[in-house]
Amino acid sequence: MRGQTASKSSSSPWQKPLENGNAGETACATKQAFRSITRRAMLATLPAYLAAQTSRSRPPAKPLPSAGEFFRFVDPTTENFVVRLTSLKSANFLPAPANRFVSLKERYLLFSSDRSGPLSPFQVDLRAGTVRQLATAAHLSSDSLCLDPKERWLYFLDSGYLKRVEIGKREFKRQAETVSDDVASFSVAQNGAILAIRSSGLLQRLDNGAATTLADAASQAGQTCLAQPRGSGCLFARDVSTSGRELWYASGSPGATKPILLAKGGVSNACWSPDGQSVLFLRDVVTPSATLAEIRQAGLDGTSERCVAPTSQFASFSTNFDGSVFVGASRSKAQPNIVLLLRSAKRELTLCQHHSSRAGAVSPVFSPDARRVYFQSDEEGKPAIYSVNVELLVEPPGENIEG
Repeated sequence: MRGQTASKSSSSPWQKPLENGNAGETACATKQAFRSITRRAMLATLPAYLAAQTSRSRPPAKPLPSAGEFFRFVDPTTENFVVRLTSLKSANFLPAPANRFVSLKERYLLFSSDRSGPLSPFQVDLRAGTVRQLATAAHLSSDSLCLDPKERWLYFLDSGYLKRVEIGKREFKRQAETVSDDVASFSVAQNGAILAIRSSGLLQRLDNGAATTLADAASQAGQTCLAQPRGSGCLFARDVSTSGRELWYASGSPGATKPILLAKGGVSNACWSPDGQSVLFLRDVVTPSATLAEIRQAGLDGTSERCVAPTSQFASFSTNFDGSVFVGASRSKAQPNIVLLLRSAKRELTLCQHHSSRAGAVSPVFSPDARRVYFQSDEEGKPAIYSVNVELLVEPPGENIEG
């Protein structure tokens, strides 16, 4: 069980991105071999703005709200402050990292919880710490919660139905309205359009009750339907075997072009680059001694797949607002950590431990303003949601940010 204090760790928080000594045998890792270096030497390799912020002394922790369930402790590995946002009396889950679930304007975070019975959507006020139930559900898909771009509606999947509830209403609304039935996965585009995968595998755009088919044979497992940022297209997956899948891009204009194959094989955890012109994902690279995980990138313009960076065995990851920093959850048994990976320097910084029984479910994600990283873990028993402040490590975006 975690405590509020921890003894100082003798090891540096800066970690080697790869545990295995033979990692350099991979094509990507050979050119980007990592070394154990001191924090001061590491800062010398960082962009000026990042080095300046990292070198500041850590400010005193702000008092937590008296109401709610927030609990602060010190991570035993890095001595960083970590805040648990939800109680251990119930199971609590984050939505999929690609979904909008944090509001900067109203300062809340959406999550699923069984605290009142079956899993249902909830909202935690990040200023006051209070928790509010938004709707009830019979069989909620916990990773499906997603805000529309204007933060008026919360969309979610319940028993194969796509539903929505008006989130601005202060009163508790038990019954959400049904948007569409027979939906296995969906995504809300920046223009408000809804892209959905049916149980038959059809990928469709839903417009005022009408459905336009964009592709077929799409995977129905998990939130694999991802609307393109700054575009009308959609990323989706096709399962080709028990150990492999394909990543495809479908244009938002029906009949314009056939879907484009972007990557195949041992790929997972796909997400869009911030500009919407390429796709980032994890690829398993098999070596004689280990299976390694690399972040790869494939462009919509036909650019061949390339390695962005090797990782310390990431099982899941996401990117910040401009793609300059990644946050990942390591599946390493020896170092089950939440890690920042700097794209330009190809160096890693450990934020804290996660010790989850399922590293792939940790799903670390930046807040829209890049000041915090949220993740989930069952280290303390039931799944809970945690937060780590990274505002001294990651440059925030400009004033106009989309949640």
